[in-house]
Amino acid sequence: MKGNFISIALIVIGVVALAVNLDLIEFNLIALMRKWWPLVLIAIGAALFFTPDDAAKKK
Repeated sequence: MKGNFISIALIVIGVVALAVNLDLIEFNLIALMRKWWPLVLIAIGAALFFTPDDAAKKK
């Protein structure tokens, strides 16, 4: 699950960056981060919660 989350996040970041460079969307990253930064903490916590433990695999 951890690898899937990181790969999906990178794809989304790349698509948004490309859309901004091609002037398809206007995107103010600083304003967005000031308002929504707690969502990053929630996403990281959820990803860590749903990632299987290595100890559980060894048993």
